[in-house]
Amino acid sequence: MTESKRMTAGAALLSRFSALGVDCVFANSGTDFPPVIEGLSEAEAEGMSLPRTVTVPFESAAIGMAHGYTLATGKPQAVMVHTNVGLANVAMGAINAACDNIPMLVFSGRTPTLEKGRLGARSVPIGWGQEMLDQASLVREATKWDYELRFPEQVFDVTDRAHGIATSTPKGPVYVSLPREVLCETVPAEGALRRPQMRAPAVGVDAATVEEIARLIAAAKNPVIFAQHGAGSAEAFDALARLAEQWSIPVCQYWAVELAMSMTHPMATGPDPRPWLENADVVLCLDALAPWSPAEVEPQEDATVIQIGPRPLQDRSGVRNFRCDIGISSEVAPAILALEAALSRLEGSDAAEKRGKDIAQRNAADRAARFDAALAGENAASLTKRWVSHELSLHLRERDAAVFSELGCQLPSMKLERHQSWFDGPHAGGLGWGFPAAMGFALARPDKTVVASMGDGSYMFANPVACHQIAEALGISMLVIVLNNSEWGAVRQSVLDIYPDGHASRANAMPLTDLSPSPNFVKVAEASRAFARHARDVAGFREALSDALAHIDAKKGLALIEVAVGKS
Repeated sequence: MTESKRMTAGAALLSRFSALGVDCVFANSGTDFPPVIEGLSEAEAEGMSLPRTVTVPFESAAIGMAHGYTLATGKPQAVMVHTNVGLANVAMGAINAACDNIPMLVFSGRTPTLEKGRLGARSVPIGWGQEMLDQASLVREATKWDYELRFPEQVFDVTDRAHGIATSTPKGPVYVSLPREVLCETVPAEGALRRPQMRAPAVGVDAATVEEIARLIAAAKNPVIFAQHGAGSAEAFDALARLAEQWSIPVCQYWAVELAMSMTHPMATGPDPRPWLENADVVLCLDALAPWSPAEVEPQEDATVIQIGPRPLQDRSGVRNFRCDIGISSEVAPAILALEAALSRLEGSDAAEKRGKDIAQRNAADRAARFDAALAGENAASLTKRWVSHELSLHLRERDAAVFSELGCQLPSMKLERHQSWFDGPHAGGLGWGFPAAMGFALARPDKTVVASMGDGSYMFANPVACHQIAEALGISMLVIVLNNSEWGAVRQSVLDIYPDGHASRANAMPLTDLSPSPNFVKVAEASRAFARHARDVAGFREALSDALAHIDAKKGLALIEVAVGKS
């Protein structure tokens, strides 16, 4: 394009995504999209660099895929949806992304401001029906920043600012609304050639504070580490393993949404924080929203509690009174690496070495008990989630695999040992996340074996017809395992936790938890020509799993196994 040439603001927006390093735009279009669609065609005709546009027939799948893609790459992606109704369907995914500190660029159209007299003005009744006084309020609490594009010449600066804010620590989603008339106007084409004008500021790890933490750990009698959001990078994953073993520090991954340490590492504890917290004198929390349950156990009054993470005080939570004697605002990976370096300058002790042997023996016994309990499911009347989880992990041990779980497979029963081998649903609990997030991850990393495991309720929440259509359209080869117990198991368990001897516990069918009769999920998958099998016993699951893995290895598309499991 020459300097005198102009292009639509819609084309400018899409070209800017590419300049910012956005790989994909996950989009669900509507009547506000004509300038975006025309802009896409215009930019393609001009030979401009553009991100991949992915048509997604349901908005929650779009934002879930963007979430998963970013987990795989670390780079924020763009989501574009239709006015307020599309944004409403995105809101739950934005809540999940905010809870997980996932950077993301969320855009939606806005009903045209004008009723006539300008290109893009209202032309159909829906333009009045979708008018809102404060559209951004649908996602404001879940986003770091929101804005409405007001003039076409703002398009580059606003997009650059959105990207800069999204990628600044603490990372998270941002939102921009796009009035149709504004995108229909034109801007000078040379603006697309400017380098991005806003870069996320670096957040450093305070060296003096890290040295203080290292000295506390070196002198501790019973230190413990809690990790919930992984280690941040493969390098930091390895570093945490080294420093935990060298300094004999148990690492508890209570309610972990990402793996920070191999489940078979000598210092990897079981899921119960109590035996480690109640005697700890130094407690290090790595990006842990709720590292333990205060109703069950609290740290000793004289223990030193250290909080490290993008939000060490978790300021998004109104009530969260986990102690913080020392805090560092940082991404987790550089903090772990800095801590290992600081500890390497100190000398260990014979007491730490003896403590390490005791911890390793306790963990080995606990791990054996958990795995034995899982294996006992092989002889149970019906398949159990624990047995399926353990069996799956054995089949994945020699693979570079990533398991996504949403009330599906259970981490304590699994032998997962690699960085990015486990992702659980965000603590926000917006269901329907696991299936599309796994698809986004698989789209970014087709070299990995990607497995999405979920309960039957979570599978229905994911709008599976839409997800299967997307997987077929994009040629995504991954495995979906639906653990079907025909109930909201998490809801039933919550009732039993609070009212263990109540009327509901004695009812033949607990109210508001039953999901029977169950749909035939195999037929749902087969409607999009996926490999699909039922599994009701040990032999059936093993055969189905072997065939499904061979199917996705051959890149023949998605495979689904519906597993009948007992109520747990």
